[in-house]
Amino acid sequence: MISRRMHRRAMLLIGLALLLMGHACPIRAAAGVGAVQPATLDAAIRDLDSSAEAKLVRSAYERAGTTLLWSARGHVSEQGRALAKILSSAETFGLRPGDYAADLVAGTADQLGHDPSAADFLNFDLLLTRSAVRFISHLHYGRVDPRAAGFELSESRSDLDVAATVAGLATAVNVADAVSAAEPAFYHYALLKGALFHYRALTADPTLTQLPSFGRRTLHPGDAYVGAAALRKLLTSVGDLPESGGTAVLAPVLDASLAEALKRFQDRHGLAADGSLGAATFTALTIPMARRVRQIELTLERWRWLPAFQAPPIIVNIPEFRLFAFNTTADRAATILQMPVIVGQTYPSKRTPIFIGDLRYVVFRPYWDVPRSITLNEMLPAIRAHSDYLEKNSLEIVAGERDDSAVLPPTPETIAALAAGRLRLRQRPGDDNALGLIKFLFPNAHNVYMHSTPAHQLFQASRRAFSHGCIRVSDPAALAAYVLRNAAAPWSDAQIDAAMHDTKSLRVELRQPIRVMVLYGTAMATEAGPVQFFDDIYGHDRKLEDLLYFRPVNSAAPSR
Repeated sequence: MISRRMHRRAMLLIGLALLLMGHACPIRAAAGVGAVQPATLDAAIRDLDSSAEAKLVRSAYERAGTTLLWSARGHVSEQGRALAKILSSAETFGLRPGDYAADLVAGTADQLGHDPSAADFLNFDLLLTRSAVRFISHLHYGRVDPRAAGFELSESRSDLDVAATVAGLATAVNVADAVSAAEPAFYHYALLKGALFHYRALTADPTLTQLPSFGRRTLHPGDAYVGAAALRKLLTSVGDLPESGGTAVLAPVLDASLAEALKRFQDRHGLAADGSLGAATFTALTIPMARRVRQIELTLERWRWLPAFQAPPIIVNIPEFRLFAFNTTADRAATILQMPVIVGQTYPSKRTPIFIGDLRYVVFRPYWDVPRSITLNEMLPAIRAHSDYLEKNSLEIVAGERDDSAVLPPTPETIAALAAGRLRLRQRPGDDNALGLIKFLFPNAHNVYMHSTPAHQLFQASRRAFSHGCIRVSDPAALAAYVLRNAAAPWSDAQIDAAMHDTKSLRVELRQPIRVMVLYGTAMATEAGPVQFFDDIYGHDRKLEDLLYFRPVNSAAPSR
């Protein structure tokens, strides 16, 4: 039978091997397993593999002068124990402790306090250093390549010297503060991380979301509901209903207080806030808290992909159907212009892509260049069927790419050339133009942009996935005023209104481009406290969840 010390060494080496392969711990070593220990730290470092993560481990030791990082006078250092504790609580960051061998690290740290061995300290040091490299990398850059999750990120987050950060942890006065410095600096990231703790606590009671059926018809305020007590408990737990502090047994009725709390819940979940209990509201109420925890974790991952704000950006959150135009680089609600937007439909070919671009131009009274897919699938059949279709819809066939291109008559030959792609279809500027009166251009491969719309009634819907991919804004004049602060000369509200209703088109180039981030987050924390949850309309949460939780963890850290 092997000794306890040999057993521990075997566990440490197996833990290191599995950490290299991306498997989770804790590890149980089989009886009789032994291992030959490297004689020195130098030899152990040389024996590491050639992965980007192993290179960072080597670099961390080089920064520390090739000495053990987590030992002090024959004991695990205070910093080593603090880091082991943080790894064990990786869930509070939206990460998984098992990806960093947290159980093995913590257990070995405790054992080494009673039965130290130089070889065991060496293996423990290597294990904790590698775990720290992976943890800091994941915390700063995220766990997966954004492109694999459908996010076209043109630039990565600000560079972090991961090796120097890990080496610094070994001598940090406050390890928790040093770890926090590697996280995204966004205020709403911190708010959402704080909300994660609360929602994870709510998962302890799975009955919270197990409400009795409301029946076959929508219940309105004042209607009887057998699940009123359970609904009251749920809405109190998530902060939509204030604590009553009383012990009175209330009637099983959807009373005024419950109806008001339901309105708050509905508003947070992108539903029509009418205080009634119908199918959509019941579905949102009965989503398990574990699912809400997962939404928060997925959104935290996406925040980690974002570059730091170098200038105030414009952000569009697709599932929220909302635009945020920042006045400063700090993401505080009081300094942000917000407005509802309409995004692409849920069909794969009509979804709004997730990417980052630079807004460079504002076009007043724009032409609408009809995309070829719409020309072929929607317009051409109508043009061929109705001789007056072009005129009734202010459409014209043109030969060139410029606004002053010659307009051609709709002869059979012209229509055939349009179908063949030799000509293009456009809609004249005007109140009925599909782009409305303003277009905001941030050139990109998808030919997606922001614009106004004549279909204002669509903004009354709570779920606004109606476009062919472009983003329609509800208050184009306010957005123009925000954007044109970056024009060569200032624009007044009166000038913007005049340009919107002029008889000619006008393109205005910005002095400095404005970063536009089209993002996808189904959980958003608010400064007032409540968390907003939105439907995964494009299925991107499911895709990211598969990458993060149902495939081996990505152990390769960025080689920065």
